[in-house]
Amino acid sequence: MRYRDLDHLIKEARGALRAGPLALVLVEDDVEVATTLRHHQQAGFTSVVALMPPSFDLPRDLQETVLRVDYDSSHEEALQRAVNRVIPAVAGQWVYYCYNAEYLFHPFCETRNIVELLAFHSEERRDALLAYVIDLYALDLDANPQAVSLDDAHLDRSGYYALARSDPAKNGHPKERQLDFFGGLRWRFEEHVPAESRKIDRIPLFRAKPGLLLRPDHTFNDEEYNTYACPWHHNITAAVCSFRTAKALKSNPGSRDEIPSFHWHNSEPFEWHSRQLLDLGLMEPGQWF
Repeated sequence: MRYRDLDHLIKEARGALRAGPLALVLVEDDVEVATTLRHHQQAGFTSVVALMPPSFDLPRDLQETVLRVDYDSSHEEALQRAVNRVIPAVAGQWVYYCYNAEYLFHPFCETRNIVELLAFHSEERRDALLAYVIDLYALDLDANPQAVSLDDAHLDRSGYYALARSDPAKNGHPKERQLDFFGGLRWRFEEHVPAESRKIDRIPLFRAKPGLLLRPDHTFNDEEYNTYACPWHHNITAAVCSFRTAKALKSNPGSRDEIPSFHWHNSEPFEWHSRQLLDLGLMEPGQWF
């Protein structure tokens, strides 16, 4: 189904939006749009919404199974605005958001789908799930000038770290159970990345509720949503494996000619499997054995 804008979607597709976990995908360009949408369909989301420019096309199977919304994705806060517009319409429902060429992985996702994950997470009295955005990149930039290749995808196996997240309301003291995470291409090429865009933590999965707002830094106005664990034990975390930073670095005039390759001694092929991400410590199963 195709909708002329978000208001049209919310009015006409209320049943589909509230039927189960909802995925919102903001399409910024025409890179790996179909694979992104299919990946999240296969992950178990009940409805997948594609927010995309009217000029873009979709394969026939996705035209019939994806909720497509004509949307201007060029605005700097396009995703934030879309998420905050949808939240009041789906209060009580779990929502996921990402960009095209980003792929969600969670512990044991090969055998346990997103509905099972969120059922368990809800039983742990959690309303949000932390993820790390893990940069993917192609090694052969001559063959893949946009740095995107599913077959040649690589990631950094180390170089990740966390810093305490200060609370301005408490004279800069650290916030409870909150950290700022860094690493990947945003760390290795930080001279080309604005300081406010260097974090790799994101809260991409959350339960919508009245008054909840997504902020520009991918955190919410409810501080408990921004925590990495509950007070009594560790919780599940996930990984959003993303070509977005690599694409940006190779398309930005200020950086593309400065980066002949993304390869370094800690690059390794991405196996497209949750076990690799768990072994590298890039997500946490918590109590979900």
